[in-house]
Amino acid sequence: MLDPQPLEGKTALVTGGAARLGAMSARFLHAAGAHVVIHYRNSSEAARILAGELEARRPGSVTLLQGDLLDFGALPRLVARALEATGRLDILLNNASNYFPTPLESVTEAQWESLFGVNAKAPFFLSREAAPALRENRGCIINMVDIHAERPNPGYPVYSMAKAANAMMVKALALELAPEVRVNGVAPGAILWPEGAEGEQSKAHALPRIPLRRAGAPEQIARTVLFLATTDYVTGQIIAVDGGRSIQQ
Repeated sequence: MLDPQPLEGKTALVTGGAARLGAMSARFLHAAGAHVVIHYRNSSEAARILAGELEARRPGSVTLLQGDLLDFGALPRLVARALEATGRLDILLNNASNYFPTPLESVTEAQWESLFGVNAKAPFFLSREAAPALRENRGCIINMVDIHAERPNPGYPVYSMAKAANAMMVKALALELAPEVRVNGVAPGAILWPEGAEGEQSKAHALPRIPLRRAGAPEQIARTVLFLATTDYVTGQIIAVDGGRSIQQ
């Protein structure tokens, strides 16, 4: 018989957890019984609303944590403050992401630093800071990767490269932190698009190239996150949730 709350008594830190895939993942982890530490940078209102929603279901089960992942010196403090919530940390979901185009002819060093900082540098050093607590509790790290870590997205070379580093991080840390800590990733495909004309154009371009011929939903990503948080014999793996897009020619 399946445990309806397999994460009861555990604590999960979700970076970029106030909106989009991070918020949905926080909901699923919370529903499974976890105390959820929701990190955000600027989305204070969305974080407050999400916390209220979850607290209404289980009072005292959410902690909000503001911070800029590009502030390297603040990363140890983020983990320390997350540990203060319950005195333990079992799951680190490196979900926060920067995403914007970087045409080769106009890309800047600042754009490089931003994309690699949030998508690769911060997850790596947050994982390092969290490792002692995760080892103590035989916890796990889950990275939000991207199918474009393997198949570059035209016009987004730096983002694609940063996510490729993120994907290699999953495999490297799975070896470095074994046997106590499991490290895995989720690679979303066509799930969410930017708002407006750009999003509609991207959607029209992507859907015919997906073998299942339909977009996915945030719930499908969150369900995969929950699977990786609760299984105990999977590590070093990246699960593509993309309707088959990554195998399409």
